[in-house]
Amino acid sequence: MWDNARLANVAANALYALALALIVYAGARVLFESPVFSLKTIVVGGELQHVARDEIVHALQGRVKGTFFTVDLEAVRALFEGIPWVRRAELRRRWPDRLEVRIEEHAALARWGQRRGPQLVNTHGELFRGQSDATLPVFSGPAGSEGEVTQRYLAFRGLLAPLALEPRQVLLSSRLSWQVRLSNGLTVQLGHDSDKDRVEGRLARLVSVYPQTLGESRHRLDYVDLRYPNGFALRVPEIARPEPRARKRV
Repeated sequence: MWDNARLANVAANALYALALALIVYAGARVLFESPVFSLKTIVVGGELQHVARDEIVHALQGRVKGTFFTVDLEAVRALFEGIPWVRRAELRRRWPDRLEVRIEEHAALARWGQRRGPQLVNTHGELFRGQSDATLPVFSGPAGSEGEVTQRYLAFRGLLAPLALEPRQVLLSSRLSWQVRLSNGLTVQLGHDSDKDRVEGRLARLVSVYPQTLGESRHRLDYVDLRYPNGFALRVPEIARPEPRARKRV
């Protein structure tokens, strides 16, 4: 092959081109990693109510590696999104030495679980860790059901609005049975969804008759069971509780 001058020239040119490309790559790498292009400023924006400056500094301290050209934006995004109350962080480079970050915070909708703790549910039905002193409804359900419980809560809240009542607890059991506790203390047992009768339909029927029935009751009601096809069952504590027997005098 090397006796062919044309092929030899082609091979030599290819080697020269490869060598030049390697030199350019090495030079660019050295240039891009030069301290001249170090990141000097990180600008954080967004409507921040729960994320403090100290939390951001603590999360980023010593963890942002690279220069303007080589910094790993995905890694930095993960650092921001690991801060409590940060739902999403959008990053972009700004020449010559700035990184701009826009933070979207979680908007807390409810607490998750029966105990007051750091697990909250946002308006997208996503579980996150955070502390809040606000009065929030309580959701509970099997793992991974946060989104469905959130959707049902919003539906229940809309149905109850004409009665000026709100769901304070929405519980989904391990057997996928729904129960709601209202702002007036009434517990509503909704049961399971079925092909012919979804739980929203049962609650809507209760709302339609509530003003003329439960709303007019002189007794305090604490439980209503809507799992009946043609009606519902009530529990009235004053009636259900047996009267204490009078002691006989000796």
